[in-house]
Amino acid sequence: MRRRAVDFRRPVRRRYSKVFLLTLCGLVILLFIVLLSQDKQKISRSPISQKPFRHNRITDALNVTEEMLSPNSITRQLSDQISLAKAFVVIAKESNNLQFAWELSAQIRNSQVLLSDAAIRRSPLSTRESETAIHDMALLLYQAQQLHYDSATMIMRLKAKIQSLEEQANSVSEKSSKYGQIAAEEVPKSLYCLGVRLTAEWFKSSSIQRQLTEGRRIAAKLIDNNLYHFCVFSDNILATSVVVNSTALNSDKPDEIVFHLVTDEVNYAPMKAWFSLNSFQGVTVEVQKFEDFSWLNASYVPVLKQLQDSDTQNYYFSGNNDHGRTPIKYRNPKYLSMLNHLRFYIPEVFPELKKVVFLDDDVVVQKDLSPLFSMNLNGNVNGAVETCMETFHRYHKYLNYSHPLIRSHFDPDACGWAFGMNIFDLVEWRKRNVTGIYHYWQENNVDRTLWKLGTLPPGLLTFYGLTEPLDPRWHVLGLGYTIVDPELIQKGAVLHFNGNSKPWLKIGMEKYKPLWDKYVDYSNPLMQQCNVH
Repeated sequence: MRRRAVDFRRPVRRRYSKVFLLTLCGLVILLFIVLLSQDKQKISRSPISQKPFRHNRITDALNVTEEMLSPNSITRQLSDQISLAKAFVVIAKESNNLQFAWELSAQIRNSQVLLSDAAIRRSPLSTRESETAIHDMALLLYQAQQLHYDSATMIMRLKAKIQSLEEQANSVSEKSSKYGQIAAEEVPKSLYCLGVRLTAEWFKSSSIQRQLTEGRRIAAKLIDNNLYHFCVFSDNILATSVVVNSTALNSDKPDEIVFHLVTDEVNYAPMKAWFSLNSFQGVTVEVQKFEDFSWLNASYVPVLKQLQDSDTQNYYFSGNNDHGRTPIKYRNPKYLSMLNHLRFYIPEVFPELKKVVFLDDDVVVQKDLSPLFSMNLNGNVNGAVETCMETFHRYHKYLNYSHPLIRSHFDPDACGWAFGMNIFDLVEWRKRNVTGIYHYWQENNVDRTLWKLGTLPPGLLTFYGLTEPLDPRWHVLGLGYTIVDPELIQKGAVLHFNGNSKPWLKIGMEKYKPLWDKYVDYSNPLMQQCNVH
């Protein structure tokens, strides 16, 4: 057989092996890309897909109501133990068992720490972590029961404790009211000094009395109804001075203003001296004392008649006839003062006048008040700012609606209004016999069953249906007891320091004192001698 010749050529690799390797590499790369893209999708989806799940878990963990209502809730069980333990702490201290009270308090703190930690991490308490605390607290509560701290004993002692605390609170409140009333009614030494020095000046100086005599030449102004007439009934010289001065300084025509001041016998001479020694931008000032009014007697004035009654005197001046059931503020004798009740006799005090603006002595005037005199009251007698922005300033707040006489005549939701800045039409007043209406209600309240406090309740009755509401900016109240909107103060024509914190007292509200102080002449020699500041 013939042998094949030897082939000296280089062997050639098979093509399919190369293609296979390339294909294999391509598949590996493609697989890697697919896996990488899937991982990226998972990562990109995780904040979206997982967030609702986590949010639901947090929401469930924060459902405190559901947790506390659940009968199997460990949080509820621990909270109940804490509440019961706190009651036992009180009883243990009252029983002088201080060691046991300390142990209970310590365990209460431990349980509270557990509840706090659970709230911070936003997940319910587990049995494992709270088991020791619940067990220790249960032992202490069982020990309390062995000490006869049972429910009945606990309730009785807690009731006694509550009653004792209420009595202490009432006592403190009553003392606070009394001391506050005393502080509000006090006459500061500086004002007392001013009154004494003015009285001395009046009696020793003939020149002051001569000025008053010369002032009588302008008596025609006192009854001129073309002028602007204001009246103030007060025994406070400095406060009245601020009213007159602030009105004069903010008036467009101060020389057309007439102030009619009425005071009492004690303050008559110093009041005359002060307004004779000081000028107020040309304002005309008249000073009278109510003791000179011959018509002001017990046969005509119900308040004076009631003052003669022994029960009334005992009620206001002894305070011992109802065992303290009536608050001290209702017994303040100032509510029987004729300087307070004189506002119901303005037509008798000024028989020649047709219109007058009544001002309390605790107000500051910061706008021109002359437009009040041309205001149309629509046939009403009293122009006043209403105060019923809140429900407690309606008639039912001031009057006794259990009394049939009140219930049958007045709407309990009728809007209240304020004394302190009022424009009175005296022609309509006389025509409607408003003073007679006041007498009727005052006589029916001899036993104090219609109202108890002050002159506002009889005013609400007297001027019911006869009051014209004014723009609230005419009269801003509350500067003597509360915080007032600064914008209202800025826009207000008359600022009223009603309340106990009068600006001339140490208890006055410091933030509002500058509104009053700027109308006081502290450089006056008499003011400096009496250290008025």
